[in-house]
Amino acid sequence: MIRFIQPYIDHAGEWLPLLLEAMGKTALLSVSAFALSLVFGLLLALCRNTRWRALERGVAFYVTAARGVPLLAILFLIYFGLPGIGVTFDAFTAAILGLALAFAAQVAELFRAGLMAIPAGQREAALAVGFTPYQSFTLIVLPQVVRISIAPLIVTFVSLLKDSSLASLITVDELVLTGRAMATEYFLPLQIYVAVGVCYFLIAWPFSLLSRRFAPTAAR
Repeated sequence: MIRFIQPYIDHAGEWLPLLLEAMGKTALLSVSAFALSLVFGLLLALCRNTRWRALERGVAFYVTAARGVPLLAILFLIYFGLPGIGVTFDAFTAAILGLALAFAAQVAELFRAGLMAIPAGQREAALAVGFTPYQSFTLIVLPQVVRISIAPLIVTFVSLLKDSSLASLITVDELVLTGRAMATEYFLPLQIYVAVGVCYFLIAWPFSLLSRRFAPTAAR
């Protein structure tokens, strides 16, 4: 046990700054991608409820396809495939877009379920007292949808955080890629990858606790 811990003591001054910087990049990547997926997901959910059948079916196909295609394939398509038609993104931007497009499908289904849970009478009542359709949605419907969806949305964010490790395969310098470089330099892969796992846990654990905090509220 002492032999396992000793490298952490010996290299703490070198490893800690590298891991903290990588944690910051991983957190920034995950938060940026999730924020974008919330916007995309809400738009997709609204389109699923439209009366335009062609649009509704197109969005339904996208949601099904995005949930069925591996995330790594989406990342490779954006980073390596799109330059073939003249569209180029840096690795970090490509990772944000790939994660957002993939997880927007999951977010859309969560928002759609929340929208379906709101009685239509609430919208009608809001319109009857003089609210515009926009006010009815933003002031009456959307806050309730967010309250219903917040616990599963937090769980989805944790899933996105863990899947962000795949961004290392398109050269994003996040936790996994940093850990791989450190393991190559110090020849201590066991200790380094354990440290990387602990870093992911430290980011994800508070959100897991938060989702449990909101779960009873969402259930009500």
